[in-house]
Order: sequence, then C-alpha cells, then structure tokens
Amino acid sequence: MQRTSLLLLLLFGLFASPSLSAAETPKSSVVLPPGPANPRNSEGDVVQLKDGNVLLVYTHFDGGSGDHAKAHLASRISEDGGKTWSEEDKVVVENEAGLNVMSVSLLRLADGRLALFYLRKNSHTDCRPYMRISTDEGKTWGEPVTVIGEKDLGYYILNNDRAVQLSNGRLVLPVAQHVGPGMPKRNNAAAILVYYSDDAGETWQRSEYAARPPKRNGQDVISQEPGVVELKDGRLMMWIRTNAGSQFVTFSRDKGDTWSQLKPSDMKSPLAPATIERIPTTGDLLLIWNDHSEIPDALKGKRTPLCSAISKDDGQTWTNVKTLEDNPHGWYCYIALDFIEGNAVMAYCAGDRRENNGLAVTNTQCLPIDWFYETE
Repeated sequence: MQRTSLLLLLLFGLFASPSLSAAETPKSSVVLPPGPANPRNSEGDVVQLKDGNVLLVYTHFDGGSGDHAKAHLASRISEDGGKTWSEEDKVVVENEAGLNVMSVSLLRLADGRLALFYLRKNSHTDCRPYMRISTDEGKTWGEPVTVIGEKDLGYYILNNDRAVQLSNGRLVLPVAQHVGPGMPKRNNAAAILVYYSDDAGETWQRSEYAARPPKRNGQDVISQEPGVVELKDGRLMMWIRTNAGSQFVTFSRDKGDTWSQLKPSDMKSPLAPATIERIPTTGDLLLIWNDHSEIPDALKGKRTPLCSAISKDDGQTWTNVKTLEDNPHGWYCYIALDFIEGNAVMAYCAGDRRENNGLAVTNTQCLPIDWFYETE
C-alpha cells in the first residue's frame, strides 16, 4: 500500500503541469508586436467581464511611434483568464482628437457598469482625460464626457490603469498638469493633483495641488505620471515618477481634496512610472516598478529590470522583491494590472532599445498571486 502510494505520487510529479520556480524569471508573452503600419502598441488596461472573459484595451498607433502620433483605441479578448489573447483588433474609440487618443484606464464601477478613461490629445496645449460608460460589458460605449472643462484647459497626463474608486464611492483620477491654470508654458516638472467625482462621473471637481518638493541644485524636481491608492486608514497615497532617484509620495487625509508636500520614498527608480494596487485576497499592496536600489552604473536611468514587491504595512516597507523582466536592453513601463481568479494579469510595454523605441511592444503576464510572496 505504501509503495503504491509512493508510485502514484512520483507519477503525478512527472506528468503534472510544471509550476514556476520562485527563483525562475517568468516568461512573458508578446501579445501586441508592432508592424509596418502599426509602429507602436502601448498604454492599455485589462478588466474581467461578467462572462469571465478578460478585456484588454490599448493604444494602437498607426501614424508613427511618438507620443503625439496618430492613434486609436483597440481591444483584444482573453477567454482563459489572461493567458492567451485573440489575434484580431476591434476598434473601441476612433481617433477623435487633433493628435490622438491614448492611455487607457478600465474601471468596474460600484454600480456594475464599466468605465473607460482615456486621453484626448488635441494639441500640445490641450490634452485632457475623457470618460465613456458601457452598460453591455464593453460591446458598445456611450458618448465621451470630459473630465476637465474649458475653464481649466491645459495639458494633463492621466496614465493608463490609474482610475480608482474609493470605498466611499468617489472616483479619483491622478493627473500631472504640464500646461494649464497658473502654467502658461509647458513645464516638465508638472503640477500634481487629482480630479474627483462623487456622482459616478457626471461632474468632476479639481483638488488642490500637492506642494512641490524643495529644489535640487537650483532646479525643480521633475514630477510626472502620478498614481493613487487608498490606504487601510482611509488616507490616499499618491506616488509620482521623478528624476531624483526614486518615486516621490504625497498623502491626502480628505479623500483627495488636499495633499501633503511631495517627498522621496524607498521605491528607488529611474524617471519611469510605477504601479501599486491592493491584492484583494490578502489586503497587501503589490508594487510593479523598475527597481534601481542596487542598479549597476550601465543601467542607471534605464527602464530595466521590471520587478515586483509586497507591502504588508501600506507602503511603509517593501519585501519579497522579485524579477519579472531582466533584459538589460529592455524598456519596461506603463503597467496594466488586475487580479483575476487568483492571478495577477498584466500588460506592459516591453520593447528592446536595440530594435525600437522601447514603447513599441506590449507583453502580457498571468502569474499566481502566491508567486509574488515566494522567496528566491
């Protein structure tokens, strides 16, 4: 009896599906490679639909690979929880702007509807987020509603996968203002603020600015591309990419109306965006970013490697640092992240700087949440 049980266990070990070793770097899938008439695919988001499928909406460039080249929003579908994707695009939003539409956030609202946020770039002085609603699980989308009205006209960046709904129902969009009220000329050291809505996106309010950090060597710290997460004590934490060697953070005690002064964090990074989201099954925070805490000189300033970390104390400390991508020529950024059926489903830019501008390719990952907690 014991020998039979042992034999069965050995056979199961031989023929069972292999699992990812904790020390093994996971292998992503190239789901959106560029082509001759499509030089860049980037800045998308993922969400699970009510039928179990996963929707990916991304920025499909067809007029060049620069941030202001022509582009529209397109979608793909996964029927296996984010492991594989359909091969044909469906156009979601045509290029309705003077330059392009890009940078997608998908959000399941508390009332069950789907919200789509994206940037409409009309010019170098007019770039603002818009919102559309779907009541049929992304098959069709309603008319666009501007988040930022004409009185606050300017150039605002809302990154992909940045829209959040707080526990009290408030919608919060963290934005970087490069042109706008009080800023007649473009400034790469953007003003950091949020727009928020307490009526499911029908109307929007503008927060106060987060106070800038002290100058460094007589220059403003470059502050861009914020993200926000709600902490367990009710505060909001916003993080911002900078040129000062780390993500900077600011906090709000009033659900986003006002913000503390920007200050450095322990999230060492180049001038590149990071992503932080709460894992629903554990309550911990998951960070995806370019970890430069011990980076060799040759990789300083580069958006590689791509790593993950866990925080069990709401961002005060980060542990369980793991490597997702480590090509020294890679360019990993603009992460979309959702938690679906026990997995973290991700889509992100993963170009090779020897072959393209780094933003041309979108890769996907589907990893068990347990993997992020394993020690290498």
